[in-house]
Amino acid sequence: MGELELQRLQKQTRRHFLMDCVSKMGGLALFPLLNACQIGSGKEGVQGLNLSERDLNPLASLAPPFIPKVKSVIYLHMAGAPSQLELFDYKPELAKYDNQPCPESMLEGRKFAFIRGVPNLLGPVAKFSQHGQSGAWVSDFLPHFSKVVDEVAFLKAVHTDQFNHGPAQLFMHTGSPRLGRPSLGSWVTYGLGTENQNLPGFVVLTSGGKTPDAGKSVWGSGFLPSVYQGVQCRSKGDPVLYLQDPEGISRDLKKKIIATINEINKEEFEKVGDPEILARINQYEMAYRMQIDVPEIMNINDEPEYIHELYGTRPGEEAFANNCLLARKLVEKGVRFVQLYDWGWDSHGTEKDTALDLGFRNKCREIDRPMSALLLDLKQRGLLEDTLVIWGGEFGRTPMQENREGKTMGFKGRDHHVEAFTMWMAGGGIKKGTSFGRTDDLGFSGIEGRVSVHDIHATILQLLGFDHEKFTYDFQGRPFRLTDVEGEIIKEILA
Repeated sequence: MGELELQRLQKQTRRHFLMDCVSKMGGLALFPLLNACQIGSGKEGVQGLNLSERDLNPLASLAPPFIPKVKSVIYLHMAGAPSQLELFDYKPELAKYDNQPCPESMLEGRKFAFIRGVPNLLGPVAKFSQHGQSGAWVSDFLPHFSKVVDEVAFLKAVHTDQFNHGPAQLFMHTGSPRLGRPSLGSWVTYGLGTENQNLPGFVVLTSGGKTPDAGKSVWGSGFLPSVYQGVQCRSKGDPVLYLQDPEGISRDLKKKIIATINEINKEEFEKVGDPEILARINQYEMAYRMQIDVPEIMNINDEPEYIHELYGTRPGEEAFANNCLLARKLVEKGVRFVQLYDWGWDSHGTEKDTALDLGFRNKCREIDRPMSALLLDLKQRGLLEDTLVIWGGEFGRTPMQENREGKTMGFKGRDHHVEAFTMWMAGGGIKKGTSFGRTDDLGFSGIEGRVSVHDIHATILQLLGFDHEKFTYDFQGRPFRLTDVEGEIIKEILA
């Protein structure tokens, strides 16, 4: 239908006449408020309508309810779930029973992603030894990390209730295995804003060639305003698409274009009052400001040679090492939450790339030096005192060797496991050189210090200055929180 014909019908039909009357009556009721609203009068944003400074600038830096231990977070997520039994959870008893049938008691009443029938137990593929003053057990797959274990706190008995990658990743990053909830990074930037108004408060960096199985929902804002969702940047090529202005478009002209677009957005906000319009205004302005800071911050070429050697960076490529260095640069510039996703940790043993003694070991080589360097670099710059670093996957791996259709795989691999896996934290407020939780002799279940995903979220929020039970957002008639109706602070790893 043509635009002129549509306008003619809108003026003549009774349905459109009644709709127009309703909107006009609403406009009369709101006139006293709107008349006091002066938009863009010497200050960007929308004034009047009882809007707070936070409405005008949703990423403005805020103080948390109580004194925080940290002010920024770097979360290293290994998408696909690394095997704790080849990295941190040393089980000599499991080695004794290598290639023996799994006890029925470990299988009865339990579901696995792929294992069927009675699989054989699989002893540790890696060799373990103790390191540091803490005596932490670390395998020879992580020789660099073994030198910094006294900086971290291990959680040895983390558990989840999701054994498929997508739901488990959603659960780990949003507190729910279903779509629609805000990610951890979105909650943090909603609560605290960011210290650098020229950069997003929540930045996402990926490596491994793919994004997580759950897709971009793991850094989405859910029902929070979209300004709080993660902004994905790239370590290869332009860090953000369309960062450079088109040829012939000057920065002054770009500023005028954005100002004109936002004047239209402000008029639309006057009509409907949708907070997403304010988010849109802020995002246009943020994109404009990012053109100043992002090229410099996302450029690692000018870093000193000793820093490149420390991290093992490969400038110009997509690499976990590059992303670790960028994470340090971003928190140094005031970014609140930096999320790194490294894909390729699903070690089923179906082929060489997923074999524990081949592909998995190669993945460990890719992360070992850079994640260790990140801790050292943050510490030497005085940033580790107020930065929280988190490492982990979405679940663990079984003590049994994977079989499918009752047939053992051609390479050594393990199935998904929800009962127990290892994560670690380091930085401000964390008790250094400690280990909390313990699994049974075969590494199947946590028998001491079991912690849930909600417990981890509650602890992270505590370190940032929030009571996880009171940090809520009203949606669909009730208050929601990251930890749902669960979560206990893991006091045993807090300094």
